[in-house]
Amino acid sequence: MKELIPKDDYGIFVDNKDTARVDSRYVAQLFEKRHDNVIADIENLDCSDDFNRLNFQEIKYKDSRGRKQKAYTMTRDGFVFLAMGYRGKKAAQFKELYIKRFNEMEEFIKTLVATRKEFPLLTENIKLLHENPKPYHFSNECDMINKLVIGKTAKKFREEHGIPKGQSIRPYLTPEQIALMERLQKADVGLLIAFPDYEQRKRHLEWYLAQITAKKIA
Repeated sequence: MKELIPKDDYGIFVDNKDTARVDSRYVAQLFEKRHDNVIADIENLDCSDDFNRLNFQEIKYKDSRGRKQKAYTMTRDGFVFLAMGYRGKKAAQFKELYIKRFNEMEEFIKTLVATRKEFPLLTENIKLLHENPKPYHFSNECDMINKLVIGKTAKKFREEHGIPKGQSIRPYLTPEQIALMERLQKADVGLLIAFPDYEQRKRHLEWYLAQITAKKIA
């Protein structure tokens, strides 16, 4: 299964449909259960076919000996349905931990989607600003925001983190960085019309970022 946001330490990731999921192998490990028993628990759940289809997806992986094995990815609802059957104080602690992590990941998804939606506005305003916009008009604007938020261009960030060329860096950023990028993009949408000069926009965004940072410190 393609991962938009890679698995964290608990096996939670985001698929290419912007849905948070967890890998059954990690659930088995953290709940201290054999993975084959967790698979059996999933396959014997007393839920409807529709619920099963929406919340559990079978995947294949290779074990340490190169043999193909079966696992499942689960949505939050799927995980909760499964974990209801796990008892004990330690199991309760991990249930809370997973639900908290699902909440955090779903908030991250909302911010990620909102940031994606902001790009068309930025793109349209660049087109208004330049009669015949060139590729660098778009890349320069995005690089300006990236440098302000993460201190480097997207290209440099990919090189440092081994991310393939052309792949979005946003899934690898923190929720705070994504949120800050969203705020600067919204500000830049208006600045593109008010200040056609690149250096002027940059100075205004630097000032805006300084104000945001100062309020956080205060």
